[in-house]
Formats: sequence, C-alpha cells, structure tokens
Amino acid sequence: VSYTAGATSGDADTFTITNYASTSDADNAELVTQFNDILKQVDKLAADSSFNGINLINGTGSDLTVAFNEHRDDKKSELVIKSADLTSSGLKISDASSLSADESNLKLDSLSEALTTLRKQASTFGSNLSTVQIRKDYTKESINTLQTGADALVLADSNEEGANMLALQTRQQLSTTALSLASQADQAVTRFLRA
Repeated sequence: VSYTAGATSGDADTFTITNYASTSDADNAELVTQFNDILKQVDKLAADSSFNGINLINGTGSDLTVAFNEHRDDKKSELVIKSADLTSSGLKISDASSLSADESNLKLDSLSEALTTLRKQASTFGSNLSTVQIRKDYTKESINTLQTGADALVLADSNEEGANMLALQTRQQLSTTALSLASQADQAVTRFLRA
C-alpha cells in the first residue's frame, strides 16, 4: 500500500496497492498490525489534542464559544467553533482484519473519504481562525486608540504644566501686590482727607 500526496493543493491524492497478489500471509498479518496500530495512534492524537480543557477534534459536543464583546443578551457578538469527530470511528475507518484485495480497496476508499473530511474540517477551522484573528487585531487597535485618548486626557506634559503653574503663581503674587498697593493708596487718601 502506498500513498502519494498531490503536488499542489488542486492535485488529487492517490492510493495504490502494489503486488498484493504475491504477499504472504505473514506479510499481510504485519500490514494488518501496522494499519491497526496507526489507527490507534490517530485516536490517541485526537484524544490528546486539547487546550484549556477543550478538544475540538475528539468528538462532537465540546464546542468553543469565542465572545467578541461584553454583552450576554441579544446584543452579544460571538463565534461558536463546532467540534468534530476526527477519530478513526468519526472518519469511518475501521480496523483491518486481513487486508485482502477486497478489504484493501475498501480501506483505500475509506482513507480517501477521511482525507476529504480532514481537508473540509481544516478549511472550517482555518476560516474560524481567520475570523478570530481579525477580531483580535480590531480589538487590539481599539484598545490602542482608547489608551492613546485616555493618556491625552490624563497624562500632561510636565514642562508645559510647570510653566502654567509658574504663570499662575506670578499672577497671584501680582494680584496680591496690586491689592496691597490699592489698599495703601486708599488709606493715604483717607488720611489726606482727614487732615
């Protein structure tokens, strides 16, 4: 049994069986064991592919909900990423028993269908990833814009504020001096008129 991947994404993948008529029973038994071991590895890989307690490829029912805003009512914006069963049973690939010519052809058909399923699911996950990435970038830019605006409101140029403070203190001192002079002038006029 051999598998050849298409050279480009549009090329077809091919599965071929070579010289199966002359294969001995011992060789067939070894091939059956290898095939079944690979299926077990597929199942283990699917079972171990979880992140933060969510496994999107080990069966249905563990969907991932990504919230894009803080609302939880009808104004909420979210993306639900559906999980898929990409185990051997979900891909409809069963253990081999003899890998006779007929069974080999059936297994090749099952593998071809499984590849199609995997490609469709990879495309779906890729589309979901793009959506989440775009929203992440948008949110990051919004945060940066809001942070810049908040900084402009809160953070002040210390040189400019120091100059403003000095000007205010000078004005206050001049006001106090002018008030004192005016008061002294009023007292002088009052003394002059009494005399």
